[in-house]
Amino acid sequence: MNLFVIGFGYSAQRFVDLHGGDFADISGTVRSADKRAQLARDGLDLFDGTTPAAATLKKAAEADVVLISAPPGAGDDPALTHFGDAITSGRARVVYLSTVGVYGDHQGAWIDEDTPLAPEHGRVQARVRVEEAWRRRIGDRLAVLRLGGIYGPGRNALVELRAGRARRIVKPGQVFNRIHVDDIAGAILGAIRRETGGAWNIVDDEPAPPQDVTAYAANLMGIAPPPELPFDSAELSPMAKSFYASNRRIRNARAKQDLGMVFAYPTYRAGLDALWAAGEGRS
Repeated sequence: MNLFVIGFGYSAQRFVDLHGGDFADISGTVRSADKRAQLARDGLDLFDGTTPAAATLKKAAEADVVLISAPPGAGDDPALTHFGDAITSGRARVVYLSTVGVYGDHQGAWIDEDTPLAPEHGRVQARVRVEEAWRRRIGDRLAVLRLGGIYGPGRNALVELRAGRARRIVKPGQVFNRIHVDDIAGAILGAIRRETGGAWNIVDDEPAPPQDVTAYAANLMGIAPPPELPFDSAELSPMAKSFYASNRRIRNARAKQDLGMVFAYPTYRAGLDALWAAGEGRS
């Protein structure tokens, strides 16, 4: 199979690192010239993601699998704008990496893929529009993976604590689902192998308060966790505030059933244990 990746971000690159050997040819787009040069040294065929030439569009049209990890822009979605026609006219199965933010706030209640989408702000509203636009274009060739809070090598509470950036912000009753990047890679592979499309929640088994994750990581490191900081007094960026605006517990049973998912890291503790054993967060 030939793989075309739109946006070599953290999750897409991890998928290629772990499963790239399953593909005869891997190409795609990345906006950063430095990252494009770095990935090209690994033997990947990378293009500028902002101005695709005819050869780039041909690669997309001839791909067997297209993985889209580039987020929507402030206006038009770059993947749809630049590659929509080429992908629609091709044969590829498309795996689109979305977010569980599309469900909105459920005040801590359990939800699943049958829960109506209720995006609350512009960033996740754009996600819903893009999901729907791709579904209209390619129908059952589309697999949407709605991801929880992503963590993994180089991006986790251990690293944040060691760098002195971690905060233990407490909003009573607040819980998040998370997902290790290696399990995202497994979900992408499962979606590629499935004959029909759909939408699946790719999250761990245990939604948990964010302060518990930080405290657990600190315990692994043998250090005191940061003091608890009430949410109302915490200075947060608009994006960080948006994570705390929605409170929900998300089921992943359908991913296990349909995609054959066996989560390597079903809880944040399992994920952090493995990262610590691998040397993450050590000085």
